[in-house]
Parts: sequence; structure tokens; C-alpha cells
Amino acid sequence: MTDSIHEECGVFGIYSKNSADVAQTAYYGLYALQHRGQESAGIVVNDDGVFSVKKSPGLVGDSFSQEDLKNLGKGNIAVGHVRYATTGSDKAENIQPIVVNHNKGKMALSHNGNLTNSFELRAKLEENGAIFHTTTDSEVIAYIIVQERLKFSSIEYAVSSAMDKIQGAYSLVISSPSKLIAVRDPNGFRPLCYGKTDDGSIIFASETCALDAINAKFVRDLLPGEIAIVENGEIRFDTKHCGISPKSLCIFEYIYFARPDSVIDGASVSLARQRAGRFLAKSHPANADIVIGVPDSGLEAALGYSLESKIPYSIGFTKNKYIGRTFIAPEQASREKGVNIKLNPIKDVINGKRVVLVDDSIVRGTTSRRIVDLLKAAGAKEIHMRISAPPFVAPCFYGTDIDNADGLIANKHSVGEIAEIIGVNSLGYLETKDVCLLTGRDTGFCTACFGGKYPVCPSKNSEKSRFERKISENKN
Repeated sequence: MTDSIHEECGVFGIYSKNSADVAQTAYYGLYALQHRGQESAGIVVNDDGVFSVKKSPGLVGDSFSQEDLKNLGKGNIAVGHVRYATTGSDKAENIQPIVVNHNKGKMALSHNGNLTNSFELRAKLEENGAIFHTTTDSEVIAYIIVQERLKFSSIEYAVSSAMDKIQGAYSLVISSPSKLIAVRDPNGFRPLCYGKTDDGSIIFASETCALDAINAKFVRDLLPGEIAIVENGEIRFDTKHCGISPKSLCIFEYIYFARPDSVIDGASVSLARQRAGRFLAKSHPANADIVIGVPDSGLEAALGYSLESKIPYSIGFTKNKYIGRTFIAPEQASREKGVNIKLNPIKDVINGKRVVLVDDSIVRGTTSRRIVDLLKAAGAKEIHMRISAPPFVAPCFYGTDIDNADGLIANKHSVGEIAEIIGVNSLGYLETKDVCLLTGRDTGFCTACFGGKYPVCPSKNSEKSRFERKISENKN
């Protein structure tokens, strides 16, 4: 387990009425979604049923050259993906979109989320002769959709039937030979929206920031359980699975995952984070000289704290923008120095000040301790840490990499003990009663990581590496 909650994956899809440079559009869309996954990126272009594929480990800008995009050719449909692995490792074969060949054509699939019953589904499929090439739950989804496609006359019926079998979190963008399909699971764990460009192209994306990046106009979010089908440039919807489950959008989309300029289910991410800071200022006031945030997701919450408390807001850290998830430090001593490389306090702002330090979460506490040590070394007189989420006490089975509770510091220590461990004068978390009001209304959120109440029952085989265990580690 790492010392932070890692990003989700990001999905993108475009249907252009006229054969166009959809690869370039997908590239810009994925660039805007880069924050959701930095392990790998991929684009599939569909030119009248002929699929061209480019997938690569690394960031979007490193994965595609102009020559790569040119070689993908022109087409009516493109499907893209940026990945952070929540099931399966970052091996090359796990890079998405997944492309499948079957006797009714081809299919390309991008997935954001995590199935809760993928282990059981895969076991049954393998018993019937299925051969898997990846260690991801996304391939399980693809396999089941193809299995259903062989029974039904269209891809949308196959997807609808597959939804009766798969459980958990999934926002999907799928290309068949002639259609673009977008799907959001019945709980709506992960965001998915659609928009249109001036030339009539239809876009699906994990966040609205991707629409902004390509000058597309936001139309609306897909409803939980909704299937959107684009054929011959026209869009239609299947709502059979809508309203069958309570809405359970991951609250961490607002706290941490999403880009602040995105709007999810009608609510501004930036304003939600500012509202979290305001709640913190009311419930956990502090006598301090300045309020600073830990970049990036702590900045808006720090601004909200400042606005509510009237304590001046300051930029307390400089962040190295060229350090991504590709930064690897193999030894513990190097890992500890990694914080210094990524963040550096501005000493003239910090020195001699009583500081309110705002961050989005504390997982193990080691990174928080290092950040606090940096502030002390910069001359901070007092440090009062405020967290824009309640204590993280339970694992998440819907798409983050916190798949067990063993390393969660809030499971083993009280708030006072955590404050002592990380070395702050005081520590305050967002109150549980406030967490569902970050958007100004409680429209249904998943907050299982704060209390263990899961909207969809998790499997006993839920580890990120469940398809990569050694024989001696197999629980079945």
C-alpha cells in the first residue's frame, strides 16, 4: 500500500459523423484526463470496422508522437484510456483499451472502476474454456460482453445483458465496428459525461475538463445504469438499469480524484473542495497566521478554510511539475527524499508563522510526517493540520488501490495519537455529517472508506493482485 490514494483511470470516446482525425481529438482528451492515471495510455481508432491501436506505458505526452497519431489514421470512432492499476499490475498486456476479435466483428473497451465479482466470474469463464491474456477485471467485462454479443442481435443488447452479471464500479466506453457505446454502472460509482462539438461529433469522457480541452459543449452526465448508443451520428439511450440501485458516486471524486475545473453530476469540484475547507474552519478552528494547502487537491480546501476563518491564505509550497507517478525510488532512504523533490516549502512564507496545513487525506501517515518536517525545517512556529475528509478506516473495492485496511493509520490510532505521530500541534478531520454535503446537497454518495458500509457487497477475493497470486498464495 502506498501512502496516498491513487487516481482512478480515465476513459474517452468520440464519434465523428465524417471520417476525421479522431486520434488527435482523443489525444487531447486523454491529456486533460492525465491526472486520473499515469501508468499507461492507449487509443484505438475505428475506420469502418478496421481498428488501429497504439498503447504504451507512461504519460500521454510520452506515449504518442505526431507520427503515432498519424499512423492511427482517420476514422469515425476513437476510444482512449489512461490507467492507474486498481486490478492487475502495470504490465504491458494490461494497458487499455482492450481489443477483442470475435465472429461478429471487433470490440475495443476502456474501463474506469473495479468489479467486485470479477474473481468469481473469471473462474467460471475459465472453467468453460476461456483464455485470458491480462490480469485485469476489465478483460472479464470484455469477455462477458462478447459472450452475450454472440447471443444477441446488437452490441447494446449484449452490454445490457452483461450488466445483469457484472457487479461493482464501471464506467465504460466501447467501440463496436459501427457504434460507440458508453455505460455507467447502476450505482454511478464513477463519473461519465457526454458532450457535442460544433461539427456534431459526440464525446464521452470521465470528466468535463476533457470536453473543455477539445472545445466540446457539455450536454449532461450519464445517469447511473444508463447506456448511451451512438450510431450513424445519432445518440439514443437505454435506461433499463437506471434506478435499480442507490446512487453511490465516490465522494473522493470531489475530495481528491477529479480535476478542480471539472463539474460532476452538476456540482463544481472546486467549490466542493472549498466547501470542505469552510466546514473544517467551523468544526476545527485554529489560532494561526496563515493557511496553506498541500498541492494539488489541498489548495481549494485551504482557500475555503481561509475564507471562512479570515486567516490569510498563502502559497506555502512549490511543486515540481515534472515529477509524476513514473518517479521511482527503490530504497527507503530515497523514498523519504522523494517528498523533498516533489514539494519544497517557501521559507519566507513559513518562517516564524503559525500554520494551518490543509490536505485531502492521511493514509499511512508517513508522507504527512515528512511534509510536516519540511515545514518545521522552514521555521514554522506551529502546525495545525486539517484534513478535508473523515479518517480513512476501511478499504475501497470500487476502484482505488486501498484494497485492505492493514496499513491505514486511522484504524490503529486515535486522532490525538495520529497528531503526535505526524508531529503537528493539532489535527482535525472533516466531520462525517458534513462529507455528503460538499456539493451542497446529499444526492447519494459512497462513503464506505469512512465507515465500511458498502453499497455493493465486496468479494473475499478483492486484492489488486488477485489474478497474479502465486499458487501457494491462492485462497481457493
